[in-house]
Order: sequence, then C-alpha cells, then structure tokens
Amino acid sequence: MQPQTTFLQPAQIQRSWYQVSAKGQVLGRLAARIAVALMGRNRPDWTPHVDAGHFVIVTDAEQVAVTGNKERTHIYRFHSGYFGGLKLVPLGKLKEKHPERVIELAVKRMLPKTVQGRHMLKRLKVYRGAAHPHSGVKPLPLP
Repeated sequence: MQPQTTFLQPAQIQRSWYQVSAKGQVLGRLAARIAVALMGRNRPDWTPHVDAGHFVIVTDAEQVAVTGNKERTHIYRFHSGYFGGLKLVPLGKLKEKHPERVIELAVKRMLPKTVQGRHMLKRLKVYRGAAHPHSGVKPLPLP
C-alpha cells in the first residue's frame, strides 16, 4: 500500500517575507528567482491549486543589470485601448524613469496568467533605493 498524498489546505498557509537586493544582478535570473518564491514553488508542501507563495521585497531596483545591448533594443509595448494609442518604450528609458516597473513586468510575465497569478503579484514589493518600510517583519534573504 502506497502512502497517501497530502495536499496543502488554505488554512495551513504560513507566508514568509524575503528580501533581495537587485544591485548588479541580471534582470531575468533575478525575476525567475522572485517568481518561484511568489508562487511558493520553493516550499516542500507546494500544491498547484493553492496559492501558498511568500512575500518578496526587492531593493536597489535602479541598479539591476541587463546583458547585451537590451537597454536599446528591448522594447516594451503599452496600449491605451484607443486607436493610435500604442506606446513603444525602450528598456533603457523605462529603467531611467521607473526602474521598479522593469522588475515588476519581468516577474509578472513569469507568473501564471490567472487570478492566482494576480494575487501573487500583489505580494511583490519593489523599491528604488536600499530603504523599505517592511523592516518590522524581519525579512529573510531570498534563497
């Protein structure tokens, strides 16, 4: 007789807080690590249908590194929904104006495109500098 599989129940979820500095880290690799923590895939009791992810705090967003010449060639596309409402923004310009958005968009695109994915994204906190208002929760370093 095989042992029975146990599934994580929503009442059993205990979320941890993790912090990572983006200083000098490559954007895609950092976003992948953050997405895994937000989904809870690093937990031994991970269950696909239960959102058991953790909170992640990212600091020093303006110092994230991008390889190659992506600062000029990688283009973000935003559309207002109206005719002629397409805006094309290179990664370099977006990183200058809103470095938090660069990390948020990279992580958002690695999460599931479902209601659960949108809830996961709300647990991501990205800050431009080294200071953040969540020091009271004593975040652990991101594994």
